[in-house]
Amino acid sequence: MLVAPTTAATAATSDLPEGMTAGYLVLDRTTGKTHGANAHRQYRSASLVKVLIALDYLEARGPGYEIPDDDRALLEPMLRSSNDDAASTLWVRDGWEEIIKRSVARIGLSDTAPPPAEKRGTWGYTATSAADMVKTYEYILEDAHPKVRDFIMDNLHASTRCGADGFDQSFGIPSALPKPQGVKQGWSGYGAAPAPGEECVSSTSRSVLASPEVRSATAVASSGDVDLTNRVMHTTGAVGEGDRRIVAVLTSEPTTLGWRDSADRITELTGKVYRQALA
Repeated sequence: MLVAPTTAATAATSDLPEGMTAGYLVLDRTTGKTHGANAHRQYRSASLVKVLIALDYLEARGPGYEIPDDDRALLEPMLRSSNDDAASTLWVRDGWEEIIKRSVARIGLSDTAPPPAEKRGTWGYTATSAADMVKTYEYILEDAHPKVRDFIMDNLHASTRCGADGFDQSFGIPSALPKPQGVKQGWSGYGAAPAPGEECVSSTSRSVLASPEVRSATAVASSGDVDLTNRVMHTTGAVGEGDRRIVAVLTSEPTTLGWRDSADRITELTGKVYRQALA
């Protein structure tokens, strides 16, 4: 069970780069020690919600369910390469915002909420926090059926460098922390595809997808306490042998900051937070 982050950690956010906000939490599942700051600050989830979409799909059908090949072809690239079209298909098929409501009740999440009603098709506008993402991974690793746990974590451990939309998703945990690691990244507001010269290069093929405007650079009005205007970049997952440490770093950045600068900033922050957690 999560305990409150140490009060000393809350001062760390004063050292953030100009224009960045951050909420983060690290949980050592062996010792129960946590390190974090602003862990309950809500952000729009972007692609982090894909973990909940996959978990809801698997738990609704039960551990004895054999995933059809057509659905496996949605779930695996959604988790590994952040495929948006796959997420959209499962989002609509399994009940839109009902996926989030079931997840909140199942896991006991306190900061996670569905997208605004007028944006119910935009799954990336789901609200979440670093604390709720850590709690979600903790549930998957410790409470979910082993078949559910293994399917999700095996796919996250097979995360690709390049997202399905061409963005390089090696920022944060993949670049800053030791392996083994299983990760799920999220980003929103940087456009539907990378800027010229910033495309992710991989030996595997990729395509730019026409999906809901979850990563659009178009600003919309904020809803409640969740900022839907600034860019967001998140890195989450489990690190170490046996997925010992769960890490979630959620950030927002001004719309004037480009992809590479954002990636560099969250990577630096993630490394710093992890080192502090080990101290």
